[in-house]
Amino acid sequence: MGGDKDNLALVLSGGGARAAYQVGFLRCLAKNFPDLNIPIMTGVSAGAINAAFLANHQGSFSEAVEMLSSLWLSLTVDQVFCVDSWKLVGNIIKWGIRLVSGGIPKESSARSLLDSTPLQHLLQRTLAPEEKVLAGIQKNLRAGKLKAIAITGTNYGTGQTVTWVQGEDIRTWERPWRRSEITEITIDHIMSSAALPLIFPAVRVGDAWYGDGGIRQSTPLSPAIYLGANRILGISTRYGRSLEEANKPVCMGYPPPAQIAGVLMNSLFLDALDQDIRTLERTNQLLEQISERQHWDRYLIDHFMIRPSQDLGKLAGGFEPDLPYMFRYLTRGLGTQETKSPDWLSMVMFDPKYLNHLIQLGETDAERHAEEIGKFLNA
Repeated sequence: MGGDKDNLALVLSGGGARAAYQVGFLRCLAKNFPDLNIPIMTGVSAGAINAAFLANHQGSFSEAVEMLSSLWLSLTVDQVFCVDSWKLVGNIIKWGIRLVSGGIPKESSARSLLDSTPLQHLLQRTLAPEEKVLAGIQKNLRAGKLKAIAITGTNYGTGQTVTWVQGEDIRTWERPWRRSEITEITIDHIMSSAALPLIFPAVRVGDAWYGDGGIRQSTPLSPAIYLGANRILGISTRYGRSLEEANKPVCMGYPPPAQIAGVLMNSLFLDALDQDIRTLERTNQLLEQISERQHWDRYLIDHFMIRPSQDLGKLAGGFEPDLPYMFRYLTRGLGTQETKSPDWLSMVMFDPKYLNHLIQLGETDAERHAEEIGKFLNA
């Protein structure tokens, strides 16, 4: 699909609590470009929450970002998952029973470590769906303010990456391991996209159970490209380490479970965006070297990507003492204090102080690149 002149897309990656960094970047955009219009929005995991909020809001871009910022600044752990000590212990016991019993008591076994019902209630209050669907999205589509929104989840039954799309004049796509589906976005789509594997329970959409959309999404830019974007504004929550930093181990001795989980989480939710950006850059270089007649259905796609200037995993370790006692007890049992960069912890660190720090960091980083961002948006 050839990109129209004004087909700017916002791509919001996952990372759990790290998505607060995206809000800081958006605050800078709203301050410098209050009337900015982004017709294509895509999100996965926690990024899906931010994308859905912006697409559903019927005010100006600056008003939408201000409300989204207020939501994150007032967010607490108990608004995302249940922190009741007995319920946490009960889930652990159920997991233990399932492990030692060969899976016989299937009905009583725990589906996840944490109960994300509080997050569902928060989204219901904040997004105010009408008959389950987000009515604001449809109104923005009819008004021409929005062209499309895409939210991605993972079908646990088939292993496919499914991108739910709502928009006008949409071309669907289908591959063996990833496909699109035109639908009206609901809270269930958002909850399934943000369901961190094993940590949050899977969500039923239709006849299938879905989890976090970043699990097998190897090409996170593809939904925006399929929807016709010719400019992509992306926000990564992955700190870009130097070679010297990358060569230094963050834990000594045998790696604790928290360190292993952090590596897995990074691989699932953060690494793919960097790889996809490199692929896009190589494709652009190739297209620039051949004639337009040889482009076929490909076209040059301009992009701007920003990432944190600080390691969000290392930052999370300093805020662990503020977590609820029982949950903190469990995270430390996994070895979060045995690693200098508890990346796994940063994804569930919904502590107000940590979130506020990430928002400020995102805004500061964006201000440092304000001139580049301005040139990109005005190109």
